[in-house]
Amino acid sequence: MPKLTKKFVDALQHTSGRDMFAWDTEVRGFGIRVKPSGTKTFLIQYRNAERRTRRYVIGQYGILTVERARDLAQKKLASVIDGGDPSEERHAARDGLTVAEICDWYLEEAEAGRLLGRNRRPIKASSVAGDRSRIEQHIKPLVGTRLVSHLKLGDIEALQADIAAGKSARKKTCGRGGKTSGGAGVAGRAISTLRSLLNHARRHGMIEQSPANGVRVIASDRLKRHLSVGEVRHLGKIMTQMEREGEHPTGLAAIRAMLLTGFRRMEVLAMRKEWIEADDNCVAFPETKSGAQMRAAGDDAVIHLLRQAQRSRSAFVFPADWGDGHFVGVVRVLDRVCARAGLEDVTPHVLRHTFASIAASLGFSELTIAGLLGHGPRGVTQRYVHLDAALVIAADQVAAEIARLLDGGEIMTMKEVKRRRFSEMYASLQQ
Repeated sequence: MPKLTKKFVDALQHTSGRDMFAWDTEVRGFGIRVKPSGTKTFLIQYRNAERRTRRYVIGQYGILTVERARDLAQKKLASVIDGGDPSEERHAARDGLTVAEICDWYLEEAEAGRLLGRNRRPIKASSVAGDRSRIEQHIKPLVGTRLVSHLKLGDIEALQADIAAGKSARKKTCGRGGKTSGGAGVAGRAISTLRSLLNHARRHGMIEQSPANGVRVIASDRLKRHLSVGEVRHLGKIMTQMEREGEHPTGLAAIRAMLLTGFRRMEVLAMRKEWIEADDNCVAFPETKSGAQMRAAGDDAVIHLLRQAQRSRSAFVFPADWGDGHFVGVVRVLDRVCARAGLEDVTPHVLRHTFASIAASLGFSELTIAGLLGHGPRGVTQRYVHLDAALVIAADQVAAEIARLLDGGEIMTMKEVKRRRFSEMYASLQQ
């Protein structure tokens, strides 16, 4: 068989019913295959480290010249001498897992409780639900079909930039809001989700390495909106008016509870009656975003929760209108109240920020405010001894101030607030 040349390859004729091969005399293992259809394809044939015969297609004649195909063949055959297996490598790449497949694996495992989060406990259902939303709305549409093995760090950061620019924005089919938008916050959370699930896949042997290692997650502006004392007072006035007009009482009560306690939306809505420990001014949450916690609550907050709890036989403080579940419509009620009050950009989290803001205005430290909001590791197992008396006092004073504003009390200056606090402390010492 002569050396493969353009003249020789052009002269090759196909044979009906079977492939025909011609091998080069200069580079052993380099050849060309002629299909019955007449298509001519360059390939190499070799034995791998296990002494098994393999074939590797280099490319089609016409797209590749004979000289170019021979150069590529020499490189691939040289890799075989070093222990490589071009055919196996190609199959591995072709059959590799896509981003969408890894995402589906992660969601299945996480929802079954087989993956552990940072606290060495199964990932919470609420966290998985958030991850699913980001996966379905941002990650899959943009890189779902990409092979994980082919992704580079630059691809991950490009994905982040695309999400921030709104390339994955589309109309939502469920949940709150009408459209998923871009922005730094959305992009950062999506990339954090992708990085986390890829690390889970690596630990469980699904992939060899994570292409997201070392990615710089874009910084986002934290929500800074909070209600001023004047806005809290106005909100309370509007809530009183709307309650008389027939606005949903449970929704209004939940809004007041969030303001008086600084608790998260679902901590309030899913609160069970047996969690309220009135004698110790606290609510014992068996599970929160930061784990099980004892959270301090002021007198005004506890009284409000107990009154609300007495309104039904439900296990929940804020029961649903029907069924055995808890109330879920607080956002709609809050939107209606704020529309009536002329207040914009108010969410349940803004109410939490408002509690913190008023606590700060009363002079409490960041550490105390963090404890009131549940940012510290305050477990239920710590019970009463470790529920600092200072936190109970702080919660009581913040709740009293917010209740006074909601009920139409006059706005006090900082000097008046401090004078009142000093008088109360002095009176307590005299008892």
